[in-house]
Amino acid sequence: MERWIRVCRPEDIPRQGARVVQISGGADVAVFRTASDRIFAITDRCPHKGGPLSQGIVFGERVACPLHNWSVELDSGCASAPDEGCVRTFPVKVEAGEVMVDLARAPGTVRDALR
Repeated sequence: MERWIRVCRPEDIPRQGARVVQISGGADVAVFRTASDRIFAITDRCPHKGGPLSQGIVFGERVACPLHNWSVELDSGCASAPDEGCVRTFPVKVEAGEVMVDLARAPGTVRDALR
């Protein structure tokens, strides 16, 4: 069952940056925008030590965790070798100028505000 939630407009996410969708009762979701304007959504928690990926540096289609510089692939949610571990990814689409994220697989309920 899909549960598409409008989170923002693409231009509300800084290029090579992120916004966070807060989910009550579950993990926050980081919505990233690359330099080439691709949009991705993954759990905002590094698989290594739980660092906030939304605060990391986006390069290409990866983000470097701000705690220990682990590189996480935005499309798969998996750490780049030699590191191991993955975070949950979420389907994203841009429709009528709005970024929509399918949070059907997310635990809890979505709060209206982005932070």
